[in-house]
Amino acid sequence: MHALSIKSPSEVMWDQLSLGEVMLRLDPGEGRIKSARSFTVWEGGGEYNVARGLRRCFGLRTAVVTAIPRTDVGLLLEDLMLQGGVDLRHVLWVDYDGIGRENRVGLNFTERGFGVRGALGVSDRAYSAASRIKKGDIDWDTIFGKEGVRWFHCGGIYAALSDSTPDVVIDAMKSAHAHGTIVSYDLNYRSSLWKTNGGQAKAREINREIAKYVDVMIGNEEDFTASLGFEVEGVGEDITGLDPAAFKSMIERVVAEFPNFKAVATTLRDVHSATVNDWSAVLYHDGAFHQASARNRLEIMDRVGGGDSFASGLIYGFLSGKEAGECVEYGAAHGALAMTTPGDTSMASLDEVEKLVKGGSARVQR
Repeated sequence: MHALSIKSPSEVMWDQLSLGEVMLRLDPGEGRIKSARSFTVWEGGGEYNVARGLRRCFGLRTAVVTAIPRTDVGLLLEDLMLQGGVDLRHVLWVDYDGIGRENRVGLNFTERGFGVRGALGVSDRAYSAASRIKKGDIDWDTIFGKEGVRWFHCGGIYAALSDSTPDVVIDAMKSAHAHGTIVSYDLNYRSSLWKTNGGQAKAREINREIAKYVDVMIGNEEDFTASLGFEVEGVGEDITGLDPAAFKSMIERVVAEFPNFKAVATTLRDVHSATVNDWSAVLYHDGAFHQASARNRLEIMDRVGGGDSFASGLIYGFLSGKEAGECVEYGAAHGALAMTTPGDTSMASLDEVEKLVKGGSARVQR
């Protein structure tokens, strides 16, 4: 394991760049999808959420590579993304076929859950424009070479969307490495995405190939088992709430098999109910483990996007030159704050994150 070597901001146009699908999230608020008569609309996507958090909360220069069809629905998505501040110059705008047979905007209907009723996500995203991107469609050498990027991020959600997206991910990562850009990847295993696409065996095959090109691997408690095949000793299939020591043992085996990983990070969540979770995180970097402060019985409004906000806080820590222990604290604090507001994306400020990192309370601010 070696410390990350990150380019200085003056060398590049972008502090961070994400590759992924951006969807419209349709949120029934306190109601249910199956009985809703109105929805609040947000934008969101695992990889995009990281870039948006780094822009809106942490003030960094970020961009996203994705594809959007030229329709009014696509323009709605663009309008929401513009509010997020992520640069859109590398968005591919594609002609619409009239009914979405060739490309469309993906939809994600999401209930927040409450108490004993867990959160529920219902995706309607097949044939999205972003899933149709193919190797060669993006000039990565211009982005990473001419423009310059300090940190590139992608994830297992995008890799699962079609037969072409894993090749796009690997192509981007190879170019990023050639130009000295740090590469991170969030495993983000979703069984629904692999259900008719080879199942867990295919997920492991693809993610283990992509893992060869990753510097910083990120996941939650279950991702490393589902996506890479590393079992946590003494723990069954449902490993929510595992002892951090058991996960640390697994990380050691992960790093032994993938010595290219310069850092490995995971969130740790113990679910008491949909609205009360224990929350922490672990980072393995430069041969040492660092665990974030545990926030037991954290009250949650909307858990979707908590892991993405953890990733953006962690990345911010590395990009701003903080010690590894601080990086995981920033990630865990940002993830916790993101789960106190609705929608996939963070509404937190840097001041709020830093206050929480320092142990601040939730007393009213006047």
